[in-house]
Amino acid sequence: MQAVILAAGSSRRLRPLTDNTPKCLLNIRDKNLLHRTIENVTDYGIDEFIFVTGYLENMIKDYLNENFPDLKMTFITNPGYENNNNSYSLWMTKDFVKNDILLLDSDILFDKKIIGKLLDSSHENCLAVNFTNDLDEEQIKVILDNKNKVLEIGKEISISKSAGESIGIEKFSTYFMKELFLILDRKISKENIINEFYEASFQEVIDNNDNSDHGNSIYAEDVGMFGCMEIDTVSDYEKAQSIII
Repeated sequence: MQAVILAAGSSRRLRPLTDNTPKCLLNIRDKNLLHRTIENVTDYGIDEFIFVTGYLENMIKDYLNENFPDLKMTFITNPGYENNNNSYSLWMTKDFVKNDILLLDSDILFDKKIIGKLLDSSHENCLAVNFTNDLDEEQIKVILDNKNKVLEIGKEISISKSAGESIGIEKFSTYFMKELFLILDRKISKENIINEFYEASFQEVIDNNDNSDHGNSIYAEDVGMFGCMEIDTVSDYEKAQSIII
């Protein structure tokens, strides 16, 4: 299994903290976000990583090479990170993803047991979801059926209909990624849709597999019992300093 970590953005909402430091290298107490993420993944025996970087990328590469010299690391540069979104960064990994993957955003503080929950899932394709009604308009929300199969995913979903928040950690099969990359390639190469969240393409995979219990259906795994938060703003960063994970 490979781990794909997206870390290209400039994180304007965290300035001035990110004026000279990429978000993923901001310390939460004694360790930065990226260090914590890699330890959480490697604790489950995964040592092959694909990183998509952009903003201040040399700082990220230098940190990883110095602190994790034994990892198998592939670095991909997203030169247009200021004008595209995470769907573009994910699309850039298409020639490097060869196995099942864990897909992670690089700005999440989370309990490593979330990785274990996804790896232990009976479903090949699953999202880590915090099952809660305490949601806001900015969160990626999901609508599920009675078997926790994802029917809809996106920011625009009604809070009242949502089962919870997709936190930005996913497990996908090689077969799923082949279909996802075909969709991303069409959108980006042919339709020039470059500034989009990758969940929009997840939704297209879901729609293509509608009414099927097999194929590339995606399921939600409830991780609400584990600590997790996304770091988007200065207030998020300050709050994270007091969270014990």
